[in-house]
Amino acid sequence: MPNIETIILIGAYAQKYYLGKSRERNLTETVKHYQRYLPDYFPLVHPSPLNIGWLKRNPWFEEEVVPTLKTLINTNL
Repeated sequence: MPNIETIILIGAYAQKYYLGKSRERNLTETVKHYQRYLPDYFPLVHPSPLNIGWLKRNPWFEEEVVPTLKTLINTNL
């Protein structure tokens, strides 16, 4: 896969592994500041049904982050 432009980091474990000390103090803050990690990485919350509460508490995710991710994907297809 020589043409990888952005790695999507799904969940805290992936973010910890790839971002190391450059990540924010928690998953929410890292995802909220996703622009800091572009174009190499795009941190996301895990799309688990257990995260419904997180999604309700963080409406900015679906309002800002999801559309940005869709645009990134469509641009690179």
